[in-house]
Amino acid sequence: MDITLLGPLNADKDGAPVLPSAAKMRQILALLALHSNRVVPVSMIMEELWGYNPPRTGSTTLQTYILRLRRLIDASVAGRCNAKEILVYRHGGYCLIVPTGCVDVLEYDRLAADGQRLFDTGEDEAAVKVYTEALDLWRGPALADIRCGALLEIERVRLEESRLGVLERRIDAELYLGRHAELLTELVVLTARQPLHEGLHAQHMIALYRSGRPSEALATFTKLRHRLVEDLGLDPSPRLQRLQRAILGGDLLLDRPQRGPGRRVLDMFAA
Repeated sequence: MDITLLGPLNADKDGAPVLPSAAKMRQILALLALHSNRVVPVSMIMEELWGYNPPRTGSTTLQTYILRLRRLIDASVAGRCNAKEILVYRHGGYCLIVPTGCVDVLEYDRLAADGQRLFDTGEDEAAVKVYTEALDLWRGPALADIRCGALLEIERVRLEESRLGVLERRIDAELYLGRHAELLTELVVLTARQPLHEGLHAQHMIALYRSGRPSEALATFTKLRHRLVEDLGLDPSPRLQRLQRAILGGDLLLDRPQRGPGRRVLDMFAA
């Protein structure tokens, strides 16, 4: 079964759809897919569906949802296997048995971890390639059309935060490869979408400076500082302020960064 969660939910088995329309069944499928090949306790599924106040008939209702999901699976496999071999009851919970490469979230997490290892060891070209593969799996916001309960909401936030981190590290690796000019358009969009994100603004400032546009790099800092003060009552971090001073002084470190294991671009300006 192929299941996608990095965007709208989709599930199919050998091209045949296995996609429930009922909101709670979609929640169950998403939760089980996120924990593929691991038992999800009944109590955990009920918490996702109803919080800490499940109805008295919650256990029976859950069994009905599971039965309907199995019927969908049976219809898609057309007798080639038993749905109970795919959606299994085991040790007080349910387990969705699928190859890990068939769930986009699991594949994304694997690629993100591989990219991090490559980045940490200074293999920037390979890190960019793997990070790009990970980001290409996304087709929209995570769990875009799922009505998330408490547990799925935690996963949604985790995935969105991970996506932003992977994107930032991919840009770090590209800056170490000297691709500042190619990154400028993307960084204009990203800083507009994330107006308080210091890491992306630092990358934009460095890309502008290396492209011979130091005044625009300083204007980017000034704009961010105003937003931080107005929205949060905070000044930019010491690292970002040191980056501003480096641009004002034409610090050679900006053009010849010292790459250390796992070192992000903004870390060059840590105390």
